[in-house]
Amino acid sequence: MNKKNLKIAFWGTGPLAESAIYNLYKNDYNISLIITKPDSKVGRHHDMQAPMIKKWGESKGIKVLQPERLRMNAGDNVDGYNLFKALISDCDICIVASYGKIIPEEIINIPKYGFINIHPSDLPLLRGPSPIESTLLTGADEIVVTVMKLIYQMDAGDIIIKNKIELDDADTAGTVEIKAGQMGGQMISDILLDYINGNIKTIKQEESRATFCKFVDKKDSEIILDFININEEKIKEIQNKYRAYTPWPGIFFYLDSVLPLGKVPEAEGVGSKKIRVKINRINLNKNISSIDELILTVTPEGKKEISWKDYKRGYIR
Repeated sequence: MNKKNLKIAFWGTGPLAESAIYNLYKNDYNISLIITKPDSKVGRHHDMQAPMIKKWGESKGIKVLQPERLRMNAGDNVDGYNLFKALISDCDICIVASYGKIIPEEIINIPKYGFINIHPSDLPLLRGPSPIESTLLTGADEIVVTVMKLIYQMDAGDIIIKNKIELDDADTAGTVEIKAGQMGGQMISDILLDYINGNIKTIKQEESRATFCKFVDKKDSEIILDFININEEKIKEIQNKYRAYTPWPGIFFYLDSVLPLGKVPEAEGVGSKKIRVKINRINLNKNISSIDELILTVTPEGKKEISWKDYKRGYIR
């Protein structure tokens, strides 16, 4: 088996997947099928937008599938589902990177060489959907990328290879996703032929060491601004949250949760409404000693982005 006649089905959506598939492509692997999420509504007008990986795949002449679900339900098109399985069966191996759905066991068992998955954590630590965010919340200066065999149990398959990425102070979840995808794609490019030829010994995960992370919720990124008790630890916590939740969902605070309490000017005409304020940019340098040094720009709900200095002048008394 060589690169040219090895047929790969790639499953994934988002920057991590895009970076990984591009690395495989530039290393001359034969990507014959892409499975990604359906087009989604975006923006105020709910325009339909295709995933970037779909656009890229179609530009390269690669067939793209966007199944709504991966299991047959009553009333589903049996012929369509069987065609979906046949297309996967025509591939030798499936590579998964940030696909976002649990793949049924009957699908995992189809390809000759099974499924392998890129997971950005030091497995068995941080199994689950938000390993990058969870790592950045701790203030870690590195992240581990694991390539493993995919089984039906979440992120519990045998480990094929691991590698570390050193993080910069300015790295956010968005930039780390790209780095992890590049690293994972290169790792697979380097070992894939040896793996399918049986020349790599995999390692079972230690279940006793397993930890788990959850889906990110918008409410997780709320912060409390405390002008009175601000210290180095609190500033670091805000910086870590900013890094973990950028670009999504972004960190924010409510005006009435600022300590001491901020008062909304009557001229704004909002009365006692709870105003959500998004923090757009902060200073990620070390040795910050005040909120005024930390926060650079914000966007009050319903308004345009403004500097922190202007925000304080207009909203906090």
